[in-house]
Amino acid sequence: MSEMKIQIDYGLIEEVAKDLYIRALQELPPDILKALQSACERESNPTARTILQTILRSIALSKEKKMLICQDTGLPIYLLSIGEKFILDGYRMKQALSEGARRATQSYPFRGSSLHPLTRENPQTSVGYGLPVIHWDFIPNGDYMEILMVPKGSGSENMSGIEMFTPADGVEALKKYVLDKVVRSGGNPCPPGIIGIGIGGSFDSVGYLAKRAVCRPLGTRNDDPQFAALEEELEEAINSSGLGPMGLGGDTTTLGVHIEWSYTHMSQNPIALNYQCWAARRARARIGIDGRVENGF
Repeated sequence: MSEMKIQIDYGLIEEVAKDLYIRALQELPPDILKALQSACERESNPTARTILQTILRSIALSKEKKMLICQDTGLPIYLLSIGEKFILDGYRMKQALSEGARRATQSYPFRGSSLHPLTRENPQTSVGYGLPVIHWDFIPNGDYMEILMVPKGSGSENMSGIEMFTPADGVEALKKYVLDKVVRSGGNPCPPGIIGIGIGGSFDSVGYLAKRAVCRPLGTRNDDPQFAALEEELEEAINSSGLGPMGLGGDTTTLGVHIEWSYTHMSQNPIALNYQCWAARRARARIGIDGRVENGF
């Protein structure tokens, strides 16, 4: 076991963390691009179609010129999936991710969006006390680790929320919460994007479920048929609202609704909604024990 620990190259992990941050800010995942293109093709509202065409031109330009997709570089969030055979030092891993995010911010360079919540002092590093945000998960028998980097911007994040319902409120209360939240948010979260919903768990875990939901590729459905049906129902209802791109009217208010869930307490039923704007940025890398790196989204 100690021999396997020695094989882990934390310098490599730091470099991957840096590259993921930069790549996520420059290149939109193919599933998001395809969904935006499809939305533009079927859009019947002239204003909405113009907005979507402008978004698509902006995406193409950012890729061609290696520019940022959006000036909001977001909070750095790393979601880790660690294989059972990929034995590592958690503290050194945390340091490597933090240093990678810092180097990305200062070497690219781009605007650091992370600052002190009271003094508002910005060190222009994208990291600091409590940042980057790191979520840990584990893969049975895996001999690799996956790092998913999500730079979460504030426009959509500010429209997110949590509500603690009781079982007596029923499923209809959950649906109403989502629809009301979307309508009240209007154009603030830069629709159309992904709406991630967490259901169950506790006050602290339901927000993570919603965050994980927005990271799922478009076109995927929850493995549970009941939640998959609820995703489809909410997606149809939201797009029927007519809110449209940037809240200015149109056929597409969301590119997809994703739900993640867990068991919860018998006397509660929490729900969280995490908005993701049209620039649903993410970048993924798989690192093998042998040091090989495979990039993806």
